[in-house]
Amino acid sequence: MTDPTDTRDTGPRVGTPLWGFLAGITVIGFTALLVAMLRLDPAGLAELARGPLFWVLAVLVILGELRPVMVSSATTVGGTYPSTMFNFAVLLHFGLPVAVLMQAVAVTINGVVTRRSWHRVMFNIAQSTLALTAAAVVLGTFGIMPSPARPWVPGGGDLLPIGLSGVAYFVTRATLVSGAVALHERRSITRVLRATAGPQSLVYAGLLGLAPLVVVVMNHSPGLVPLFVAPLAAVYFTATLSMRRDHQALHDELTGLPNRKMLIVSTEEALAEVRQDERVGLFLLDLDRFKEVNDTMGHPVGDRLLQMVAHRLTHSVRPGDVVARLGGDEFAVLLPSIRDAHAAREVAARLRAALTEPVRLEGMTFDLDGSVGIALYPDHAPDFELLLQRADVAMYLAKEGRTGVELYQADKDRNSPERLTLLGDLRRAIDNGELRLHYQPKVGLRSGDVQGVEALVRWRHPVHGAIGPSEFVPLAEQSYLMRQLTAYVIEEALKQAAAWWHSGLRVQISVNISARDLLASALPDQLEVGLARYGLPPAAVQLEVTERILTGDQAYTQETIKALATLGVPLAIDDFGTGYSSLIRLQRLAVSEVKIDASFVRRIAESEDDYRIVRSIVDLVRSLGLRSVAEGVESDEVAIRLAEMGCDVGQGWLFCRPLPAAEATAWLREQADPSVEYGYQPEVSSSA
Repeated sequence: MTDPTDTRDTGPRVGTPLWGFLAGITVIGFTALLVAMLRLDPAGLAELARGPLFWVLAVLVILGELRPVMVSSATTVGGTYPSTMFNFAVLLHFGLPVAVLMQAVAVTINGVVTRRSWHRVMFNIAQSTLALTAAAVVLGTFGIMPSPARPWVPGGGDLLPIGLSGVAYFVTRATLVSGAVALHERRSITRVLRATAGPQSLVYAGLLGLAPLVVVVMNHSPGLVPLFVAPLAAVYFTATLSMRRDHQALHDELTGLPNRKMLIVSTEEALAEVRQDERVGLFLLDLDRFKEVNDTMGHPVGDRLLQMVAHRLTHSVRPGDVVARLGGDEFAVLLPSIRDAHAAREVAARLRAALTEPVRLEGMTFDLDGSVGIALYPDHAPDFELLLQRADVAMYLAKEGRTGVELYQADKDRNSPERLTLLGDLRRAIDNGELRLHYQPKVGLRSGDVQGVEALVRWRHPVHGAIGPSEFVPLAEQSYLMRQLTAYVIEEALKQAAAWWHSGLRVQISVNISARDLLASALPDQLEVGLARYGLPPAAVQLEVTERILTGDQAYTQETIKALATLGVPLAIDDFGTGYSSLIRLQRLAVSEVKIDASFVRRIAESEDDYRIVRSIVDLVRSLGLRSVAEGVESDEVAIRLAEMGCDVGQGWLFCRPLPAAEATAWLREQADPSVEYGYQPEVSSSA
């Protein structure tokens, strides 16, 4: 199970602390290896090699060095090799020179098979030699100095020297490896030891504890030594299954990157250990135009692209930085230590540069890009949730402004501590299905028939009571919750539309979505799946976006717009007249309806200026072949004037207030009865 974040085969730069540490340990270790080889009696080794026991042990050591026993996917320094048991038995029985020789050969073969870098192979030979030397020194203090000519077999009274030598072996090896990892990832050795020493000490205790039994069997019945492979294999496969479950819980299945759960753990560790003069950085990265690949080449190719992106990201950050996949085409990058905002921007620029390299798949070349949002601890947030939320705000600003990289700016974030508390409550409300949809009808101003309803989300907080959409929807728009909220509202609206359409009420439901939703790639897929699941035509639902979408050019090249048009789901522009955009730009979008903002509509009976504005909008909308809808119709006089100027549809309290689903159903059934009259009478406008 390859870890895509493992960059230890990348050679350290000359002169760095890591380079100095690796070079120093390698020199010391190979010196100890040379000294041990000089003490080896060639004649004794030749005699030993004539027997089958030597070769059996050599094969077991080599095979045991090929695959480690992994007890946790989060173990930074890797697993523990089963060769430890047989090699320690060789040390006890034949002495240090034979043990370091076998270990060096086994590590070299492992390096060739796994294609490890030469500096890593040499360091592993050196650190294992030093660990065996430390164990031999402890045995020597008790007068135990075995050799091929004088093998040693432990007895019941030798538990103390064996135990102390095993401790010396483990401590030396764990310290050296953890020191290299700590320098490689710029983390404290204490943190690395704390994360790895516990799980590995249990495995080492088992392997080193069995070594004396191997020696006893070697002395009495050498042919039985291979039987130790059976319990070792059982331990290996049990640990592998446990590690696999652990890995699945903490990593993304497709890319092998850490998932949100592991990102939380890594961030909390980084926050606990960051030094005063440093920062912790959290990036949120979202791919642009990723849906083009899925639509053009299919999801399998899209999955391969995500794997390539994961590889590029992990090899564009520094050792110790964590790249995680949060889902879809959204990634997060944790920088456990970063100097300042300028350094964070440099890393973000490097990430984007790696992404923009053309990708060639299935004979086609794809150009990718991404938007990166940056939040820093302690400058912007004190914990993981706030860091993620504020990185999300920054990413949205980068995507909206098409700048590529944005650092969180408090003056562009409308959140406050109270609103952030509300954000957590909103997340729980969505998860628990506590939000409800109310429906406000849209009525034909000439015919008086129902032209559809608009779905309006409502939230009754268990403590604060009813909370208006104007309070929690903008909060969700600037956070990672907007997609969840939109998905929830669309699902509830589709469910209600199915109930109406399948009972004979063919009423179109309009759903408000943010510009951010429209720039996401998941929206068309969700609608297509939902319409198919509930057996609805595309015309059963309509999407409404605010006029702000017309002020950004990204809307016109966005694949989501094209996908919605292909699907057949109509699009409406909401609150028109407040964004200072040109109506002619509507021709570039697949829009079927324009809703005139209530702030103009309410005053057309009193203000000639507002009357002329609304009339101009109605005329231009009609000239484009679109339907006009007036919001905020609250009086008969306003309705009559709208009908006179040719406005198609009205919506407001004159006709009906927003109703819960059950009441809306009853109201719609009443309107289906032609004998029912309500509010504004269309006959007045026709006689006028």
